[in-house]
Amino acid sequence: MAAPVRQQVGAGAGAGAEEPAELRAAAWCLVQGADGGPVRFGALFRARRAIVVFVRHFLCYACKEYVEDLAKIPKDFLQDANVRLIVIGQSSYHHIKPFCNLTRYPHEMYVDPDLALYKIFGMKRGEAATTSAQSPHVKSNLLSGSIKSIWRAMTSPAFDFQGDPAQQGGTLILGPGSEVNFLHLDKNRLDHAPINTVLQLAGVKTVNFTNKPQEEVFEEIALCIRSSRAAPPKASSGRLFHWS
Repeated sequence: MAAPVRQQVGAGAGAGAEEPAELRAAAWCLVQGADGGPVRFGALFRARRAIVVFVRHFLCYACKEYVEDLAKIPKDFLQDANVRLIVIGQSSYHHIKPFCNLTRYPHEMYVDPDLALYKIFGMKRGEAATTSAQSPHVKSNLLSGSIKSIWRAMTSPAFDFQGDPAQQGGTLILGPGSEVNFLHLDKNRLDHAPINTVLQLAGVKTVNFTNKPQEEVFEEIALCIRSSRAAPPKASSGRLFHWS
């Protein structure tokens, strides 16, 4: 098991610190599982650390390809580190099973159709920046990806966007308890946090998604972690997003 890299965010960091108001509010929100049953968000990270990935919408080609790489993380890597991997979308729960089947994603997935958590965590709307480097997890270009998304919309049982297309996502490492260990807010559809960086920060063994030598992969992960420390995340307001 890899040792977690301590990179805490917010007023919740540190023993005895008051729980951030945003996290307290988020913990009471309800998400829905594939059967439509409600689950309290706070229950997902109360007992152990959780990597929580918020995606834009289930028809987004970039999100689909990112989740396809999340699907490649072996369950035993997560179990050995005692970490949960959770994807949260913002469509109806009816789209969860088809999306999991499409991406072969075997881990936990829920939806937040009212966008309550997206709003609490300050996730962005619209394409705030279009100059992000190409995501290592997205293989399609804008044209081919958009065509694939439109085709999936046309051939799905319910012709809809499977979520608000203007909403961006993000990644957090939460728990156990009120700890907020990492936060990344996506600026646009290609601005996902590199998966291996997130795994390393959570103490989970990394995965070689490419044909590169393992040593080169480790160097790229280390560079991403150094860059994230040099440029801490910002938000318009809220203690949760202030680095301690």
